[in-house]
Amino acid sequence: MHLAYPAVLSALLFCTGVYGVLARRNAILVLMSVELMLNAVNLNLVAFDVWLSRTAEETLHSGQALTLFTIAIAAAEIGIGLAIVLAVYRNRGTSDIDKLRDTAEGHESGPDGDAPAAEKAEATA
Repeated sequence: MHLAYPAVLSALLFCTGVYGVLARRNAILVLMSVELMLNAVNLNLVAFDVWLSRTAEETLHSGQALTLFTIAIAAAEIGIGLAIVLAVYRNRGTSDIDKLRDTAEGHESGPDGDAPAAEKAEATA
């Protein structure tokens, strides 16, 4: 098989992942898009490892070793990322990234979303 086939497939997967990161509003879908981009990188690592091992008669297979390392890092990243998303969902009630962008201190809105929570607390006291 030519090197162009996995390289083109990897480019398509990576572009799909970039589109998912830029266009999605749900945090879980953004994490899935990041995983898609990491899998595109893994495909490139293995394809170039096979291509280079044929030309250089190399038996080290460093591309495959890097792929295993990347898979381990991706598993840890998705575990921690999902835990953070679930904690934010429990606290805020949504995983919409656009709504979570304004959660900095002093910019929090109340339950009905019209006035900041600090101002409502002062008004009721």
